[in-house]
Amino acid sequence: MRDALFIARKDLSHRLRTRETILWMFFMPIIFFYFIGTVTGGTYSSMTGRPRIAVMMPKDAGFLGEQLVRRLDEQGLQVDRPATEAEFAEYYRRLRVPAAFTDSVLAGRQVILLWANDSEGLSRDFERIRVGRAVYTLLADVIAASETGQGPSPASLAALNAMPRMLRVAVEPAGERRRIPSGFEHAVPGIMTMFTLLVMTTGGSVLLVIERRQGMLRRLAATPMSRRSIVGGKWLGMLGMGVVQIGFAMLAGTVLFRMDWGPDLPMILALMLAYGAMMASLGLLLGCLARTENQAAGIGVLAANVLGALGGCWWPIEITPGWMQKFSLFLPTGWAMNALHKLISFRAGAASALPHLVGMILVAALVLAASRRAFRFE
Repeated sequence: MRDALFIARKDLSHRLRTRETILWMFFMPIIFFYFIGTVTGGTYSSMTGRPRIAVMMPKDAGFLGEQLVRRLDEQGLQVDRPATEAEFAEYYRRLRVPAAFTDSVLAGRQVILLWANDSEGLSRDFERIRVGRAVYTLLADVIAASETGQGPSPASLAALNAMPRMLRVAVEPAGERRRIPSGFEHAVPGIMTMFTLLVMTTGGSVLLVIERRQGMLRRLAATPMSRRSIVGGKWLGMLGMGVVQIGFAMLAGTVLFRMDWGPDLPMILALMLAYGAMMASLGLLLGCLARTENQAAGIGVLAANVLGALGGCWWPIEITPGWMQKFSLFLPTGWAMNALHKLISFRAGAASALPHLVGMILVAALVLAASRRAFRFE
């Protein structure tokens, strides 16, 4: 163990002094945190939250204008009433009510409401449906009030609103919280998971190939150190890189982007340590099998991008089709992201991540055993 720790300490010290390692471990993750977190902020949560919309309501809109605002609120939309055109134009979602809105509706004239939505993403169509529901519900209120013989008026609409509904749908959560993570809540764990894979499968494996090509591993073979100590030292050095990468990413996410890790932080730390061990084993195996530095780097970069995308590091896997969500559970990145979402976003409890933790430890041990058999000094 003393020999293994000596090799690990020297490897880690050497790697942390290289410019490439500093760039990809400490600078690039922050850039990706900001970019991915800003782009996806609110994109998926707005499907279940309360998107803000601006309603430009003229002074002569009448009581039907207020009734429309009520219906929009019932559809889960947060209505803002900007006072000027400049403020109105700043909103992504805008609804313009024409002048003399109530008078035109009561007179039977055609009325056109202008809806504009500059936002993007999966929630765009859903927001249009919500606005459409509010408008058609208001139209139904006008028709129902006309059938009473009193005609639409503030009093008749108030009485209509107070009437008990013959059919009601009660909606309440069933089981764990299922709010799709977005913004930095998803970006920080996702990019941390992907960059840990990237750094371990490129930096670690490439250095091992270089040491073999330059004869440094042959020199180690000539020392009194055992083969097990050498392999263990190389693995511990890669694990040390993973611990530094994960620790820095979690610290930067907390300080710079106000990441809330939830109530199960100890389980998150244990899970990421097991994930780092699994990535260290994969990086070591790649370094044992690769013939050249370019080969090791190419495979590492390709694996990081493909597994990052398919495992849900770039976007929440919960927005993808069911078959893709199941497929991601066969990938190491999918294991990590599924467990992190359960712990951070869904608050499912520490026990929910135990299968992931055990699976990562087993895979790390099996791949490490395979790496020990494949390890060669020249």
